[in-house]
Amino acid sequence: MEEKSLRITGADKTFFNKITKTLTKILIPTQIGINGMLISIKRNSVIKAFENYKLDTQEYDKEELEKKYENCYEAYLEALDKYVMDTIYKKVKNNAASDFEKDALARYYEVTSLKESEYVEYKNRKQKYLIELDYETVKLSGKEKLIQRYHKFYISKMDTLYKSILKNYSIKLADSTNVYESSKEWIYTKIFHTLEEYIQNILSLKIQIGEDKNLQDVMKEYEKFETYQVGKLDTKDTIEKNMILLGISRKLFTHSLPLIVASQCYEKLLKDARILVQDTKIATKREKAYSMLINLIEDYNIKLLSTKVYWENPKEREEFKKFWNQYQQITKLKSTDFIEYVRQKEVLFIKNDMKKLNKGKTDYSKIIKYYKRKLIDYGALRELKNTYQSKGRYIKAKEVA
Repeated sequence: MEEKSLRITGADKTFFNKITKTLTKILIPTQIGINGMLISIKRNSVIKAFENYKLDTQEYDKEELEKKYENCYEAYLEALDKYVMDTIYKKVKNNAASDFEKDALARYYEVTSLKESEYVEYKNRKQKYLIELDYETVKLSGKEKLIQRYHKFYISKMDTLYKSILKNYSIKLADSTNVYESSKEWIYTKIFHTLEEYIQNILSLKIQIGEDKNLQDVMKEYEKFETYQVGKLDTKDTIEKNMILLGISRKLFTHSLPLIVASQCYEKLLKDARILVQDTKIATKREKAYSMLINLIEDYNIKLLSTKVYWENPKEREEFKKFWNQYQQITKLKSTDFIEYVRQKEVLFIKNDMKKLNKGKTDYSKIIKYYKRKLIDYGALRELKNTYQSKGRYIKAKEVA
């Protein structure tokens, strides 16, 4: 009887499991419909609240409008979160999900995994994820009026979230307690990845719909960035792309990536570029890497250090003043003798960079040797014979300026 009872129980369990799975598959479309309606209602509410909040009017209390907007936004996010857990999760579990839905759930878990270790990033990334998910739905709806209204809310909220994400990275990178010292390489990677993501998804959208009229300053840099979106990038290309990203960030994220952090990012790129030059064996590739390094040195000094107001080290400030005065004098040659302008500028950059190379822990002996060869070629450094004879012994001579 006991064996018979176990067999019957097992059969019942299997039977009810089949019924449950069948009912779940039947109910999933209904859940999508209900959740879809709920999201649509919450979406319309948040768009309307956003538009009212952004209105330049004296008729309503601005604080009250902001509070209503925040409440509508919170309710909107809750509806989207519920959709992911109630609908997408169940569809994936029941093998009824599309590739897009499978990817959406995987990204959801990737974001939520940050909750315990990186709560600030988790909070911003989750909002960003949910809004991006719904933006895809809005685009697929084909409702032009809805899309246009949603764009304004979407861009405004994404600007806020990206700034918060970058500010969080900046705090970690600027931390002087060495708490994040071991992970700083990873923070640099995250900063460049986040900047690239913003330019691809948000800045490109702003340009496409003409949302922001003040983008002329970044258009030239943006067009350069686009050239790095095709094909596989090597190390040189990646450094150049990141250099462009930093240049754009100085116009779009001045407060989220303050000067001290942007300076650290430039120094990281300079280090990578120097190592690339000294490690590259093929002459033509080394020359291209060297040319990229010179451009990076110019970017760092002109776009960043020349805008620096406060210097912690007075000696460094005085050294930069001398460099800057020399650079300005050389720049006067640009319109009269361009070749001489390029030569003198390059010599100035090389000499200025050489002063910094012995201050760190990295071995730059190879690039110093390469720099000296460049200075000799430009006539800025005199080369003595390799050896001379003294008292019957051959003594190695040194290069002298």
